[in-house]
Amino acid sequence: MLLKTFIRKQLRLKAHTVVKVEETEECLTVYIDRLGRRLLRCGVCRQRCRKVHGVRAEREWRDLSMRKLPLKLRYRPRRVECPRCGVRVEDFPWADPWERVTRALSNAVALLARELSWQGVARHFGVNWKSVAGAVNRAVAYGLRNRKRPPVHVMGIDEVSRRKGQVYLTVVYDLERRVLLWAGEDRTEKAVSRFFIEMGRRRCRTVRTVCMDMWAAYANLVRQYCPKAQILFDRFHIVKHLNEAIEEVRRSEMRRLSARERVWFKRSRWLLLKNPWNLKPDQKERLSTLVQWNIPIVRAYYLKESFQLFWEYRQPWRAEAHLRKWMYSAMRSRFEPFKKFARMLRSHLDGILPWTKLRLSSGAVEGMNNKVKSISHRSFGFRTAKYFIANIYHCCAGLPLPREG
Repeated sequence: MLLKTFIRKQLRLKAHTVVKVEETEECLTVYIDRLGRRLLRCGVCRQRCRKVHGVRAEREWRDLSMRKLPLKLRYRPRRVECPRCGVRVEDFPWADPWERVTRALSNAVALLARELSWQGVARHFGVNWKSVAGAVNRAVAYGLRNRKRPPVHVMGIDEVSRRKGQVYLTVVYDLERRVLLWAGEDRTEKAVSRFFIEMGRRRCRTVRTVCMDMWAAYANLVRQYCPKAQILFDRFHIVKHLNEAIEEVRRSEMRRLSARERVWFKRSRWLLLKNPWNLKPDQKERLSTLVQWNIPIVRAYYLKESFQLFWEYRQPWRAEAHLRKWMYSAMRSRFEPFKKFARMLRSHLDGILPWTKLRLSSGAVEGMNNKVKSISHRSFGFRTAKYFIANIYHCCAGLPLPREG
């Protein structure tokens, strides 16, 4: 009798009761039935119904294991006559409609799925992969409906590769609270515009700064939906383009060097790309020797280091003067990669110069992107974007989990 009472209280049964509990070597089976003539609730609107239309075949739900024994619930659902919805299957206090697992097990699965792969969670609870996917999808749907929506002031937009072949997802973060706001397929204007439409005009007006890479579709959408927001092109991506320019120069010049010069500059890639303060003592000594050579690779290195001074300026007019002077020098150099980089800077100055006032980087965005990649790696990828996006929301958006009651 004590076990029946314990299970009834844990399942929060009011109009139902535990009839019997059967124990076998494989599982623990709990049989549930209606308690007397107590009123049942409609499975759609949850209104109390006085009439029962009929009794359906027995169904089985999987619950949290008791010790090492899997726990299963068995019950014959009633079809009730709801004055509002008509004839419907009754509401179950222990599970959602059409589900084969209880809310308690679903919440436990969803909680562990934030730490492990879905296949690992399925093995742990003894359920199949689809049950885990369903639990996560329900948790994400509940969390998106019930999460708090404070004003967004600083936003970061970036893309994440989903699989090979230039297939991307777009992710949007709140850089003040460090949480995911939205994730969606593709990085086109049509695809990402759904986020701004869902956000609404009122919340779009509160956005002050948007940090992003120089992808034109993102910039066009921000100018269209958040006209008061300042676009800031991310320092990380700008330096990435600069490093690609010097690496391209290094590769092309290495082919032209003599055998004697090539020995000195062999394996110098990371030596030239690293910041000087991050070099080890032996690397500093080698670099000081290399920069004495008057060859194009060294001149390209000096161009790269002179550009990095831009990030230290505090006064906008001084920063702009330095940048324009640097672009003039780059255009006069004979390095086509640096000319291409200078032309890119010139066409994006309105999003680069605000750095001196904002001092904002999307380092948090890149950190969250690494977390997104780890989600994919621990699951060895996802076949469809739907499940990948659901797992990104589940792990990165800080969504509340459903309640059992």
